[in-house]
Amino acid sequence: MRQSTSHRLRGAIFLFIAAALCAVAARDFLAARCDEPLFPARGATVKRLSDYFAPLRGTRADGEVFIFEGREPGGTMLVLGGTHPNEVAGFLAACILVENAVVSRGRLIVVPRANHSAFTHTEPGEALPSHFEIETPGGKREFRVGCRFTSPLDQWPDPEVYLHYPSGQRLSGNETRNMNRAYPGRADGDFTERAAFAVTSLVQREKVDLVIDLHESSPEYPVINAIVAHERAMDLAALAALSLQGEGLALSLESSPANFHGLTHRELGDATTALAVLLESANIMQGRLRGRTTAEKILSGKDGGYLKAARANLLRVPYDSSGISIETRVGRHLAGVRALTEALTTLFPDRSVCLEGIPALAEVQAKGVGAYLAAKTRSSE
Repeated sequence: MRQSTSHRLRGAIFLFIAAALCAVAARDFLAARCDEPLFPARGATVKRLSDYFAPLRGTRADGEVFIFEGREPGGTMLVLGGTHPNEVAGFLAACILVENAVVSRGRLIVVPRANHSAFTHTEPGEALPSHFEIETPGGKREFRVGCRFTSPLDQWPDPEVYLHYPSGQRLSGNETRNMNRAYPGRADGDFTERAAFAVTSLVQREKVDLVIDLHESSPEYPVINAIVAHERAMDLAALAALSLQGEGLALSLESSPANFHGLTHRELGDATTALAVLLESANIMQGRLRGRTTAEKILSGKDGGYLKAARANLLRVPYDSSGISIETRVGRHLAGVRALTEALTTLFPDRSVCLEGIPALAEVQAKGVGAYLAAKTRSSE
């Protein structure tokens, strides 16, 4: 009798522990579906991608769209962050634009979570942290570490071979959930294709002149610290690269491959009148030479494996014990956005966009990313 009671007690304890673990997991799972709040600068109009493609409404593809309009008419530029949410510098640079932009001429449109679904989970098998924190003048703000791909809870199963529409290009099956292989998208396509279709519809309806897609890749990747441009945007990209070079900031200039389909710079350049470019910064989190990835490592960019690789001349960018910090990566993106905006104004004065309030690379490096993220209390102003 005493042994039976003991077994029941142990069983009850195990059930209690299991229930507690399930509750914690459920809390974290549901929290991943809640967007961290952004605090747009004064004058922003907030829409959603479903305003450009109604079937997205109520789905996890329906990301926010922030529109800033100047007093003087001009051109329209679109900045995409979060196409790959594990490339965190692109997302944070888009957040800084949302929270600091002042537009006096033309319009700035920012979609910080282009693949909204991909923010709701992390990379399978990578043991990545679920979030990281940035210290701001108003306290710490928490941001998600997302995944390169749309969540399998929104689109599954993957085919063995992904056929891009409309080119018919054949890619690995999981690329069907890669938003940057889904453009121009289609209204009756799968979840990721419909999300890409919404962005394409936005570009067309808002008559966007310049699209800038913000990305990161590994230090050993050939296309790194680069501007990748559609052929119609090459003059613009070259002028921006020369301007940045004059400031001591080296960016290589890469042409969008004509036969590699699904990417923003290829498909938006082909399907719309916009000039389409992509910016790449260097992030050890994207590579295969790193050790255990922590939230601190995501921000500092410091890793012993990459230091050894640099000493063996295996990397495409300079790398030393100081790492490649989030300040450097975000600052490079913001510098690229500014240079491309100025190039648009120089080459096409009737489509100019005058953008202020965006910090320079040196300012971000000196003061930190958090200095340009709003305090949590702005929403109560």
